[in-house]
Amino acid sequence: MISVPPSIGSVSNSDAPNVSPAVDLKETAQKFEAIFIRQMLAAARASDFGGDDLFGGPGLKQFNAMQDENMAKIASESGAFGFAKLIEAQLAAQLDHATGQDGK
Repeated sequence: MISVPPSIGSVSNSDAPNVSPAVDLKETAQKFEAIFIRQMLAAARASDFGGDDLFGGPGLKQFNAMQDENMAKIASESGAFGFAKLIEAQLAAQLDHATGQDGK
């Protein structure tokens, strides 16, 4: 099982209590996308082609984990994969429906 660092895994926005639900939803969707991308990168790195005999080790694994975390954060913030936008739209529609703001 792959652990999620606190920098990506936290979804509450306690630093800004006056943030609108739409902004909070967008940030949460981006963080979820970062977690998802990081999991995909970790799964891709888990494949073993037998080439880590010379340069492998715990230091390289730690470096790769940090590299994957940073790549996932950048990708989610830039919208490169588009998962956050889709998640945000889906959850916003459910939020609007639950609060009675669905236009009916």
